[in-house]
Amino acid sequence: MLAYHGTTSICLGNVLQGLTRIGEAESEARRVSHLHSLVFVLLFVAGSEWLAGSPHEAQRISEGIIALANEHGFSLMSAWGAVNRGWSVAALGQADEGLALLMTGLSMMRAAGAINRTPWVLLLLSDCYRRIGRYVDGLSCIKEAQEIIETTDERRDEAELHRLRGDLLNSTGDRAAAELSYHHALAVAERQSAKLFKLRAATSLARFWRDQGRRREAHDLLAPVYGWFTEGLDTPILQEAKTLLETLAA
Repeated sequence: MLAYHGTTSICLGNVLQGLTRIGEAESEARRVSHLHSLVFVLLFVAGSEWLAGSPHEAQRISEGIIALANEHGFSLMSAWGAVNRGWSVAALGQADEGLALLMTGLSMMRAAGAINRTPWVLLLLSDCYRRIGRYVDGLSCIKEAQEIIETTDERRDEAELHRLRGDLLNSTGDRAAAELSYHHALAVAERQSAKLFKLRAATSLARFWRDQGRRREAHDLLAPVYGWFTEGLDTPILQEAKTLLETLAA
């Protein structure tokens, strides 16, 4: 429950509080010496690094998850570990290796009959495809993720789905559709009170407008979203938004 509480807090924008709760969850799992619980909580730790935008830490943690899960036969945990490691190495510039890990993790999840968290994996996969220029494959992943979300109502990553679709469409040159997707991401995040995903969407749209020469609009969009945050300001995702704001104000 501490791990779920922490993840929810991060999504709501209470980044430091959320990271603290997840740290407490890890400490409790180690205290009770229940191995399955520890691996489960470590997945939340790795996931929190994804939310905060910290691939180095996510890579380190996911390698530990994979080792423990493989040693003790936790196949589904091993799959999720591969997914987390796939995202992290792709974000660190090794997109081909990241793609292979993501595909392996997704195949293992499907072999186990897992549906929960599949949309998130597909979104990570879509972004990896974007990094290597396979935009059609990336958009196919987005489409599949949206179909699952509409079927299961698992909507935590719905705003991120629209944001990543925007990134892919922008990469294909479809500027109008990309901008519409970014606005959809903002609207979903606002409806969910998901401040962290709103920041992600606002950062992407502000960068999009900056590249079109619409610097004032970009600044006026991002400034109040970033300004809402009072904690976790040293996390990479907030540092990225701050840097962009400073560039737009220059």
